[in-house]
Amino acid sequence: MIAFPDPWFSDHSRALPVSSGTTGPDGRTTRFTLDGDDHLEAHLATTCSLILAGLRGLIPEPRIEAVLLGGGYGRGEGGVMHTEKGDRPYNDMEFYVCLRGNRHLNEQRHRLALEVLGEILTPRAGVDIEFKITSLATLRSTPVSMFTYDLMMGHRLLLGDPALVEGLEYHRNPEDIPPSESTRLLMNRCSGLLFALERLRRAEFTAYDADYVQRNLAKAELAFGDALLAAHGRYHWSCPERHRRLKQLAPEPAPAWLEKVRNHHVNGVLFKLHPERSLAARDELQSRHTAIVELGLNVWLWQEQRRLGQDFGSARDYALSPDDKCPETRPARNLLVNLKLAGPRALLRSDRWRHPRNHALSALSLLLWDPQVIPPTVFAHQVAAYKARWRQVN
Repeated sequence: MIAFPDPWFSDHSRALPVSSGTTGPDGRTTRFTLDGDDHLEAHLATTCSLILAGLRGLIPEPRIEAVLLGGGYGRGEGGVMHTEKGDRPYNDMEFYVCLRGNRHLNEQRHRLALEVLGEILTPRAGVDIEFKITSLATLRSTPVSMFTYDLMMGHRLLLGDPALVEGLEYHRNPEDIPPSESTRLLMNRCSGLLFALERLRRAEFTAYDADYVQRNLAKAELAFGDALLAAHGRYHWSCPERHRRLKQLAPEPAPAWLEKVRNHHVNGVLFKLHPERSLAARDELQSRHTAIVELGLNVWLWQEQRRLGQDFGSARDYALSPDDKCPETRPARNLLVNLKLAGPRALLRSDRWRHPRNHALSALSLLLWDPQVIPPTVFAHQVAAYKARWRQVN
């Protein structure tokens, strides 16, 4: 682990940081954070240099089209944990390695080596290092999503010719983000709430569990407002800007819970930019979790009723609805996905033409919002089974 120099400390208020303006539509930034100290910025720059050196040692450079740092640090809004010993990184560092040739073959050839590189450099970086193997051709042929919009609007190009990224401008219009992306965002963050609930129900609750719960509560608080913005074509790559837009959002009719979403959203933005270790007791986190889950159900049903054009009176009504919850997917491709996950027996299933995410959406609704008296061990088993499916279809 790197030894951080003498502390730089100041009293940071709960006011949202103002964007430094160093990240823009050209996808380049001169900073990793909005207000991290110089030592943290230098540490992150050194980490990127080590990453590039490792990649060049593992992959012949002519095969590398580009290397992009995405996520919060790539957008210049990475998390800064203020400590008495100086600023520390918090969020994962996400590197997108664009290689020439077939993406699937490249994954088979290089995935394991990059995982090992990430494990080696994670202690040095102080945060998890993640690699995603892709290609510029894949990005050019990929439909617009929240992920591609964020990546193209804010990233740090570590290696490659900026001109090679041309042709990806179509990802930069937030109005083109499809409604299914808001659902996917909510599915992921509400899954985090479910995993946090399972930890809250354990017999032993550790400080690590408290951090895990607090982190997933904050992610959900941010996601509720982000989903509303995306649904109205007002999403933005910068989280302080998203909060400004959320305060100005005036949908007709306005949901009764809109102000609650705004209040929770500012908590999510603050935690994303300035995360803190949790000192809260289990009871306090449980109370917060209950309130956020209740609000999440309102947002979830609003989003799905709007997207699918149906009325759902409850989470159970949604879960048990026989209609396709992923109508935007293609039946032929869905069959291939089902065959990959279940093998030949998928051909015998009546829902073989539907995307398996249908099951995950229904299961999440029942586990998180349909109250039942389930013993903790049984609940843990159910959540583990859900997590395995969620990882497959996420």
